Amino acid sequence: MTKRIQAKHKIDRRMGENIWGRPKSPVNKREYGPGQHGQRRKGKLSDFGQQLRAKQKLKGYYGSINERQFNAIYQEAARMRGDTSENLIGLLERRLDAIVYRAKFVPTIFAARQFVNHGHVKVNGRRVNIPSYRVKPGDLIEVKDKSRELALVLEAQQLAERDVPDYIELDQKGFAARLSRVPALSDVPYPVHMEPNLVVEFYSR
Repeated sequence: MTKRIQAKHKIDRRMGENIWGRPKSPVNKREYGPGQHGQRRKGKLSDFGQQLRAKQKLKGYYGSINERQFNAIYQEAARMRGDTSENLIGLLERRLDAIVYRAKFVPTIFAARQFVNHGHVKVNGRRVNIPSYRVKPGDLIEVKDKSRELALVLEAQQLAERDVPDYIELDQKGFAARLSRVPALSDVPYPVHMEPNLVVEFYSR
């Protein structure tokens, strides 16, 4: 079992939720937290605890973004016009690794980060290997020709557990996707309830 898979399962157990909707999540069998006392840890959370949990869940969903990077995304969302929580989701969904995951080029968000890092993805015809690269509406994201037969890519194509959202135009045969618009929170197909408003409250303290 790789470190990334362990991390993915750890996040599920800690949150007590199957945050990616994966059939192999350990939460499907054990809804309590990890460790010897996991079953006795379900006390009522304080307001701060709920805000922290919402932040950890959102960070974890996007591949455990580090705190410094996540805080920077929040600060940018707060400077933008409109609702900060909606802006936050829009910025997270515009990450290149998130688009690669949404387009089902790979099976998990962790795999998406690695896939981009290893140079398998092009944006508007140019290779981009930065997972946090900000995709603009209209940008064309493609899997490189030599990478299309990788086992990881072929596995993702067969996944029935999630659909490609309507804000991504997908050319499945051409292994290409285009971000048609910046999504709102209600557009994003999270398998669990996300609360970006609590994340905003956490950073606004």
